[in-house]
Formats: sequence, structure tokens, C-alpha cells
Amino acid sequence: MKTWVGGRVVEAADAYVSAHDHGLTVGDGVFETLKVVGGVPFALTRHLARLRASAAGLGLDAPPDDDVREAVAALLRAHAPGEVGRLRITVTGGVGPAGSERGDAPPTLLLTVGPPTVWPATADVVVVPWPRNERSAVAGLKTTSYAENVVALHEARRKGAAEALFLDTRGRLSEGTGSNVFVGWDGALYTPSLASGCLAGITRGLVLEWTGAEEADLDRSVLADADEVFLTSSTRDVQAVAHVDGRAVPAAPGPLTQAAARAFAERSVADVDP
Repeated sequence: MKTWVGGRVVEAADAYVSAHDHGLTVGDGVFETLKVVGGVPFALTRHLARLRASAAGLGLDAPPDDDVREAVAALLRAHAPGEVGRLRITVTGGVGPAGSERGDAPPTLLLTVGPPTVWPATADVVVVPWPRNERSAVAGLKTTSYAENVVALHEARRKGAAEALFLDTRGRLSEGTGSNVFVGWDGALYTPSLASGCLAGITRGLVLEWTGAEEADLDRSVLADADEVFLTSSTRDVQAVAHVDGRAVPAAPGPLTQAAARAFAERSVADVDP
């Protein structure tokens, strides 16, 4: 696999960034992960828009979209179609001081690729005790500062689950460490509103558009009352949840989950850049 760094495609073993890069020293950066199907990145326009928004939230100057698109195209041309299943675009604050203050260096643009992620049909999840701070300066931004997610996912794995779910500081359902969450009951489908501090996931947004699901402020109790629960992300698409905190979800996948998965599969094949 090859990597884009320093303005060119290089072998992964030859890909380096400075030891003083702010993305490495203090987590000063933003990123996007995209699904790649047959050599084509899915929903690239939406991902670039969110990358710009996240960068703006950090006060970073993201490279122009056209420059990123050229880098994406060059990196994917360097691989055979079907060889790459996922693409990550990272923008950092570039070389800077050891502390939180940024230097004068331009941002670093780094693109990496990898094989497709193979997700099981269902996942077990647990709610972790640490809240997602919906009032944080970086709430809703896709930053490289993922330490909270690392700790939460480690706790979930320790308990035998595949994903951890966060509540916000008010006890409302928010999101997973790398996913958004949907719940269904009485034939209706809901997902936490952005007021909970969750990321505005690309797949989340498309599922909202394509299924008629609604955003809502959801208390933790919905996880116990739900007829079905599923996760969404750019690599897993729609994945049913089988157990929440050890409790079996009544249907996994239930009819709403199946309909969402079917709609996403059909629409995403028809339009790779919706």
C-alpha cells in the first residue's frame, strides 16, 4: 500500500511526517475516513465539506478541495481497482512548538489507504460511564484527538462488546466511538440530535435523508425500550445491534434496520457522490 505525504505518492514504508508535527505532539488535526468501492471514494464531496468544517472549528487552514481531490485521485491511481477499501484524509497543524501554540508552518496533508473493513452482521454495545461533552470546544468536530474514544472502546472490548456508546453530560444518548446510533420503536426510527455532541456522520445524514428517520433528544432509557438498534459509519454502513449492556435487543436486525440497510445499499450504488 502507498501513502500520500509531502505532496506526492510514496511507499508506505517511506512515508514520514516530522516528529514536531502538531498532529503528533498535541493531536492538533482533523480527518475523514471514506469507503472506497472499485477504486471510487464514496460521498467524497460530503466528506470534504465536513473536513473543512472540522478544520475551521480548530482554526486550521484546510487545503483547497481541488488539491485534496488531486491527491485522492493520485493515490487511488497508484493502486489496482478493488485493492483499496478505505481511505483516510488527515490534515494537521503542521510543524509547531512542543506546547499547544501553533507555529507558522503550513498544515500537513496526509492520505493513507487500507483494505476493506469486514464487519459482522451484528454488534454488541455497552454504555460507558464517561460523558460526551456536548459543550466542548471540539464537540461535533472530527479531530485526531481520539484518546477518549480509545479508552472507551478498550472498556467495551474488556466487557466483550464491539462498540461503546456515550451519553452526553445531561444523560442523553449521543454516539459511539466511531459510529452513530439509531433506535427504533413502534415503527419509527430516531437518532440523537446534534445537540448531544455527536458527530454529524456522513452515513447518519444519508440514512436520515433516505429513510425518513428523525433526530430527537433521547434519554438513555430508549436503549432498554427500543425494538431495534443499529449503528452507522462510513465503513460499516448499517450494522444491527444484538445486545446493549448484555440485554438482547428484541430484533437484530429488525424491519427498520433491514429497510435502512436496503435503502442505503441501493442508493449508494446508484450515486457514489450523493
